[in-house]
Amino acid sequence: MAYDVVVIGSGPGGYVCAIKAAQLGLKVAVVEKNATFGGTCLNIGCIPSKALLHASEMLAEAQHSFDALGVEVGTPKMNLTKMMAHKDATVAANVNGVSFLFKKNKIDSFQGTGKVLGAGKVGVTGADGKTQELETKNIVIATGSDVAGIPGVGVAFDEKVIISSTGGLSLEKVPGHLVVVGGGVIGLELGSVWARLGAKVTVVEYLDTILGGMDGDVAKQFQRMLAKQGFEFKLGSKVTDVAKAKKGATVTFEPVKGGAAETIEADVVLVATGRRPYTDGLGLKEAGVEMDERGRVKTDGHLRTNIAGIYAIGDVVVGPMLAHKAEDEGVAVAEIIAGQAGHVNYDVIPGVVYTSPEVASVGKTEEELKKAGVAYKVGKFPFTANGRARAMLHTDGFVKVLADKDSDKVLGVQIVGFGAGEMIHEAAVLMEFGGSSEDLGRTCHAHPTMSEAVKEAALATFFKPIHM
Repeated sequence: MAYDVVVIGSGPGGYVCAIKAAQLGLKVAVVEKNATFGGTCLNIGCIPSKALLHASEMLAEAQHSFDALGVEVGTPKMNLTKMMAHKDATVAANVNGVSFLFKKNKIDSFQGTGKVLGAGKVGVTGADGKTQELETKNIVIATGSDVAGIPGVGVAFDEKVIISSTGGLSLEKVPGHLVVVGGGVIGLELGSVWARLGAKVTVVEYLDTILGGMDGDVAKQFQRMLAKQGFEFKLGSKVTDVAKAKKGATVTFEPVKGGAAETIEADVVLVATGRRPYTDGLGLKEAGVEMDERGRVKTDGHLRTNIAGIYAIGDVVVGPMLAHKAEDEGVAVAEIIAGQAGHVNYDVIPGVVYTSPEVASVGKTEEELKKAGVAYKVGKFPFTANGRARAMLHTDGFVKVLADKDSDKVLGVQIVGFGAGEMIHEAAVLMEFGGSSEDLGRTCHAHPTMSEAVKEAALATFFKPIHM
């Protein structure tokens, strides 16, 4: 059977692309090498991690906030088996949901390893080793990414003692001491889960700051918040060895700027140093598809590769490795193939760190604006001055708005606080339509809400806040 589109990979980019293409009347097939749909995000990434983050946050609330709120219960206890069962049930529900949507939209699915055999041809090799060939007018590479490891250091993952993010979602007991290599989003999120469940957490990071690329003001204040939660940080540290020991493992690192090496012991070491594009065995080189120096598929402004009829989206192309970025690219490619004007606004892609409190941002940081020579103004408002935050005992954090000094157009927004991942979207909508800080500040917000802090930060940007 010939298809209009064959999508290789069923993660957020791939399955959204397939569904959108089918909705636009195209005949679609999806190739997935794993037993379930959803890719890393649904199976071993975004979804299971959020299930554990929420469950551990509820435990922390019960331990530290209930009494102050006048809620008297017995001493809360952790049941790790039940917590993991909740995570697994959440994953199953989401994965089954994708399967249902494929059937609903009459999308054919093929389980096996996909390989581009050339323009218009995709091979699918099943578990039995047999290969079938699919004919298609268009191919979409949506194979996502894989664990990167530590540059220059051989890491032997056993997912028990030396673990990746995958193992970090399935530990059978709480480690006494968890060492996290990498102070980025994944490391801090999973570190937060196990810290709340009782682990001592030490973060070893190459840079002099956590959350590299995040607004410096945000990163600095957020690190202080994590330190209050018990996190220890070894910043500016280059890891030179991760090795299993008689009990647990050891991590050896040395100052990036030079100095004596240090070795610390851990029950478990989580290596969270980023991810790499997954293009292994896809046959892209043989098919003539151009790649860049970092192993990503080269695409033009319409996500087309140099081979006609072959597109690429998500973690295998340039840009932030975010599920929602992949989804938007998937929609854009489906629309382009269907003859429409698919487009992604890369200047307005929010990012969220699902710790407690959450960290969310969209648009530019102060550092990026300074580097670009853009004249800007800043408005900030703390949650300590927000009535709803006080009522919920969630006063940590602030909202920060960056706007063009002359036009007042909002260029970036950062939020550290409870529910930041939900609040960031009004900033994204504002920026999508080129709004100003005055537009946001003059928009009526319901009282009392956490979102009033966003309004107040906008007021602070173009004039003065009311409640500070």
